[in-house]
Amino acid sequence: MAASVKPKRTLVGIELLRLLSREGDRIFTTGRARELAPRVGLRESYLLECLHHLRQNGWIVPLHRGFYAMSSSTPGISDAHEFEIAMSLVSPSTISHWSALHHHGLTEQIPRTVFVTTTTEASVPRKRNLIAGVSAQGYPVGDTLYRFIQVRPKRFFGAQSVWVGDSRIWLTDLERTLLDGLNMPRYCGDFGEALHAFDTGVERADMERIADYAFRLGTAASKRLGWALEMHGIEHSVIDRLSSFPSKSYNKLDPSGPDVGTYNRRWMLLENLPGTVCV
Repeated sequence: MAASVKPKRTLVGIELLRLLSREGDRIFTTGRARELAPRVGLRESYLLECLHHLRQNGWIVPLHRGFYAMSSSTPGISDAHEFEIAMSLVSPSTISHWSALHHHGLTEQIPRTVFVTTTTEASVPRKRNLIAGVSAQGYPVGDTLYRFIQVRPKRFFGAQSVWVGDSRIWLTDLERTLLDGLNMPRYCGDFGEALHAFDTGVERADMERIADYAFRLGTAASKRLGWALEMHGIEHSVIDRLSSFPSKSYNKLDPSGPDVGTYNRRWMLLENLPGTVCV
């Protein structure tokens, strides 16, 4: 008898997932599943057991306590996009850094990690795990690792709402994405990858907007942006504004690089790129 009951509950569970999908809940809570369960004939007393079987069969993926996402293996249902999942893991949040570089067409490399910016006031899920046999820090969901970058609330800006498949998500705009590459290259591959992205996308950027963003981020961001614009032969009045931004000391051009290189007095930057020497 028990063997015949489990398949029946699993089929009812799939009908529940189809109903959730039609209702726009490809990411759902246990509470939402309980609310819709009677419409497919699933009794509340069997709901948790049903969700357990769906999880065991790989039809839903646990995100965190009481939250689930539909997987691509669920019959007749499109899975939740990884960016949509990111939005459900932490709030406020926006897709950023290497993930945003790829979305904007600024890199040909496809990051295996989804990068998400949030604020220092947000509660971020944390977990260490092994993915493909390699120890990685982040929050794993299925085969995807989510990396959270926390910034002060006043630095949480420069995002736009975009459609990704059937999902509407928040993503850093072109200008903020380029600046994040210059200021946090460790989350964008490396500084060389950030410079390549800048070369690819700077012609599409709004100069006034990117300069205003840099001023809001501070001295180092302003000087790196001015240096990059000048190196790429951009002629615009914002360069003079960036060069006149006050700076009391030198900052590293590549914030992740070594403390050696050439001192650029105009931009108050230590040009610590490969091949430079200290003077």
